[in-house]
Amino acid sequence: MSIVEKIEGNIKVAVITVSDTRTKETDKGGRLVIEYLKEMNTTVDEENHFIVADDKEEITKAMERLLDKDIDAIITTGGTGIARRDVTIEAVRPLFDKEIEGFGEIFRMLSFTEDIGSRSILSRAAAGTSGRTVIFTLPGSTGAVKLAMERLVVPELNHCVHELNK
Repeated sequence: MSIVEKIEGNIKVAVITVSDTRTKETDKGGRLVIEYLKEMNTTVDEENHFIVADDKEEITKAMERLLDKDIDAIITTGGTGIARRDVTIEAVRPLFDKEIEGFGEIFRMLSFTEDIGSRSILSRAAAGTSGRTVIFTLPGSTGAVKLAMERLVVPELNHCVHELNK
């Protein structure tokens, strides 16, 4: 991992994996997100790392529980594609006060040029803010997680949290 920036202060992050099949033992994407976050000196409490079924209501409930806590950032993995069960975006987007359109646009561009080529059009990765919390919704594959964390989330997380709290 090539972490460029350490976090200033104690940023609290929650990680949600959206999947009908993953367990904490098989959740490679969620664990990878946490590995990057640990290198950045953020705090991810075990109670704020969990797996939620590919179900719009379950995802929304999990997000709302976290938004009621003192969490600076929420990162989700999984459920961002176009399959019938992929409903993470539909669950999360209504919670945004402001959408960060550039995140999804740049993620798809990077995915196209550096990872999966034209299959990147199927990605619906998104980001936004809710109150003082920044939310990143990432695809579930480890390649997508690595790309998003290294190229977008890690370089901008500190700045996003700072902007939401000034």
